[in-house]
Amino acid sequence: MVIEEKDPELEQEIAENIASMEDGLGVAELECMFSGEHDSSNAIVAIHAGAGGTEAQDWVEILMRMYLRWAENRGLKTDILDYLAGDEAGTKSVTIIFKGKYAYGYLRSELGIHRLVRISPFDASGRRHTSFASVMVMPELDDSIKVEIDDKDLRIDTYRSSGAGGQHVNKTDSAIRITHLPTGLVAQCQNERSQHRNKDTAMKMLSAQLYELEKQKQAEQQEGLSGDKKGISWGSQIRSYVLQPYRLIKDHRTEHETGNVDAVLDGNLDPFIKAFLLWGK
Repeated sequence: MVIEEKDPELEQEIAENIASMEDGLGVAELECMFSGEHDSSNAIVAIHAGAGGTEAQDWVEILMRMYLRWAENRGLKTDILDYLAGDEAGTKSVTIIFKGKYAYGYLRSELGIHRLVRISPFDASGRRHTSFASVMVMPELDDSIKVEIDDKDLRIDTYRSSGAGGQHVNKTDSAIRITHLPTGLVAQCQNERSQHRNKDTAMKMLSAQLYELEKQKQAEQQEGLSGDKKGISWGSQIRSYVLQPYRLIKDHRTEHETGNVDAVLDGNLDPFIKAFLLWGK
């Protein structure tokens, strides 16, 4: 009717409304797939550089930006719990908590090894490099789930926070590192001003890691439910991001791929998340 009446303004308004409805429908469709025990929980995401030196550390920085942009678009709140800068550039490791509805349900699709292929900006010869980073995803456990941790199994170290200035940073040993001796798992936090609050947060992170480890043991025969225990190197990746000699991002579990590399690195992860959820079903 609008086309027959030749009303371009109303036609544009209807087109915008349809686009908005399609976006809302897409979100609802994703949320209908969340049936996991902790899908509605907040998510703790730890990104670590793998093989590739400075290249891999820069790759961690790119992934961190991608996830933060995705969270911003999704309306999730984020806090960086721990950050270790790279030797020359980038980031060696970073731990972020994503707070909001279905944060873990969305982000569990990202657990595994991520591989980047590109012309290195750090190589004067302009050669192509391959870099790896691991992404660990854990739910933030609520008070209803108790993980028994014996104090005798813990080594607690304090150190000075690192990062950009401020009156507090680098002046007090407020950062906390907790090592669980039987498993070797490590949790650390430095974003709070108080050593006590950093310790509480690190203990929550350690509890989430131990809980995930137990889940892995119970479900290791079910592919996709547990963490990828392979090395952070060639042949173990869940997703490849190729920028040279062609441009393609491909998920090796779901076979979903796109040539719109820039959009994905700017946070447009929903098509990959949806493909993962359908694959899991």
